[in-house]
Amino acid sequence: MKNCIVGQSGGPTAVINASLCGVASAALKNENIGTVYGAVNGIVGVLNENFIDMANILKTKEDEELLKTTPASFLGSCRYKLPKLDDEKDDFKKIFDVFTKYDIGYFFYIGGNDSMDTVDKLSRYAEKIGYDINIIGVPKTVDNDLMETDHTPGFGSAAKYIATTVREVGLDSDVYDLNSVTIVEIMGRNAGWLTAASVLARNEKCAAPHLIYLPESDFDDEKFFNDIKELNAKGVKNIIVAVSEGIRYADGTYVCDKASSGLVDTFGHKCLSGTAKVLENMVRDNLGFKARGIEINVLQRCASHFTSLVDINEAFEVGAAGVAEAVAGGTGKMMAYERVSNKPYKMQIVSRDIKNIANGERVVPQEWISNGNDVTQEMIDYVQPLIEGTPTLKYENGLPVYLKR
Repeated sequence: MKNCIVGQSGGPTAVINASLCGVASAALKNENIGTVYGAVNGIVGVLNENFIDMANILKTKEDEELLKTTPASFLGSCRYKLPKLDDEKDDFKKIFDVFTKYDIGYFFYIGGNDSMDTVDKLSRYAEKIGYDINIIGVPKTVDNDLMETDHTPGFGSAAKYIATTVREVGLDSDVYDLNSVTIVEIMGRNAGWLTAASVLARNEKCAAPHLIYLPESDFDDEKFFNDIKELNAKGVKNIIVAVSEGIRYADGTYVCDKASSGLVDTFGHKCLSGTAKVLENMVRDNLGFKARGIEINVLQRCASHFTSLVDINEAFEVGAAGVAEAVAGGTGKMMAYERVSNKPYKMQIVSRDIKNIANGERVVPQEWISNGNDVTQEMIDYVQPLIEGTPTLKYENGLPVYLKR
């Protein structure tokens, strides 16, 4: 019998703890696994030997249900980049010294693209030194940009929040009889999945968003102005625009470069912010319309009071499936969703080689983008099943109750 460690990394999602619950509860019940350690602050927690015993957290069924609907990363997170295998080896040696000390035979890492890079490196290092351990990646990201999976845990709930918010903003703007443009900035550096999901806001009473711009299509100022003027000429006075934070011009320059600081994170990714504000000023200065920029920011990933039940259930299942895969001998894998059918919606969980996932990025297909300012029915059919259902939350004094570490 070997022990296991589970950690969380990168930006949280509204269902990342459902995956943690899936891993921990399945591991606690598995006769092949001894102590189930939670690494506080991801791989940094492993390096610092900062662990908690998950058996002390999930004592009752109610604890499990609370953890599933608790926002943020329950174990804490990090954005720590391991060196290349051919470079400095101290990190790898220290991590595997810790694995030896705590008799670790299973390691589960819940995260997105950069986290899967960690899974890949640790898997390859274990193979190189002949260390017997099963390492599994559990997907997580609102960006929905992981390779080799139909979608990612967290995306459905964020999509549901965004579509609802855009619909509410659209209805709010319609109360005034004047020309206005409201720009809603949505997360998405290179992949516009979340922004595309705003299309679900539309129904017979709400036409918003009227325009959708994704980073997969080059942005052009004059086309943007003409798109607005054409809608206004057709009698649309209050125009709602959904934009990805990472929209850029044909030369690769981000629209937000006109307002951003130029800072980068630990993985070298440029910190993007201010796209909505830039476009707001452009509309006001060039068209003379009333303009407002709204940056949803972290609200789209931490709104656990308004999640998709499908998303929560799938997040839990993919975590539990990771344990089954590891105990069966799988390593260097990421658990993934494979869509069997759309109507009725049916999904199955499979494992994929991490080497085909780490450092890749899945973007919106060009054929799902219409005229550079909208998305097609294929996008609607793809996203709709992922936002269905609403979980039952526990409330106290009118507010949701969350599990504390």
